[in-house]
Amino acid sequence: MSKSWGPTSPAGRTVLITGASSGLGEACALHLARTGFHALAGVRRPEDGERLRVAATGRLTSVIIDVTDEKSVQAALQKVTELTGGTGLWGLVNNAGIAVTAPLECVPMELLHRQFDVNVIGHLQVVQGFLPLLRAGAGRIVNISSGVGNVALPYLGAYAAAQFAKEALSDTLRRELVPQRIPVVVIQPGAVLTPLWDKMSDEGNRALNSVPKPVQELYRHSFQQFMKDNETSARTSRTTPDDVARVVFRALIAKRPKTRYTVGRDATGARVLARLLPDRAIDRILGGIVTPAR
Repeated sequence: MSKSWGPTSPAGRTVLITGASSGLGEACALHLARTGFHALAGVRRPEDGERLRVAATGRLTSVIIDVTDEKSVQAALQKVTELTGGTGLWGLVNNAGIAVTAPLECVPMELLHRQFDVNVIGHLQVVQGFLPLLRAGAGRIVNISSGVGNVALPYLGAYAAAQFAKEALSDTLRRELVPQRIPVVVIQPGAVLTPLWDKMSDEGNRALNSVPKPVQELYRHSFQQFMKDNETSARTSRTTPDDVARVVFRALIAKRPKTRYTVGRDATGARVLARLLPDRAIDRILGGIVTPAR
């Protein structure tokens, strides 16, 4: 008789989602609670947790966690251990993240450190802390990455570097955890309109304005056009946070999840580009982004 790979029931299973205060994390926490999981919404402020609890139509509990703070992660681990008892965790959804947007020549080092602290180091810190609970619950890890984890765009170099690093961590974790039967899944969303876009624009303009004016003028026109075009793409994108949440749900209930899921045509296209085209061809496709003002 062939082995069945049907879906796993979410009933009685607990999933922790980091970065659940807004955007993709909020959509994931609410969707997972609505579909039968006990969703642990990782937030940094109690008021965000209370807002999510009120909005949830299923079982949702907030957990205070700052992925960049070791003491915060340990306190969250203690709370989750108490909440789950001996059942452990079914899923850890690593979603917390920021996006630094600016020409690489203009990115302040403290901002680059922050990019990696949140999107890479913080994620691994959470994984290291919660792996014992995942082992106890025969659980899995779901890392939210990006289509930019396939192709590095101009002016998204810092963010892309962090996403590439997260992809590498995910591949290594997946291979190291095979003997322990803990699947590691990557979700690669394309452009999705979330509050992250406003933060990206503000930080990018501050970074650009921090360098000498002659350097600013080398990038200002094309950078501002890039930000405008990408915001338009996000606003007109058919991909929504709920679309991403549904794919996360699929990755959590699949008995044999894929190693990667793309969400949105642009994310799928980026993955195809990275696989099929040589670097120079991709450079030509993306070259128009950095065309200077005439």
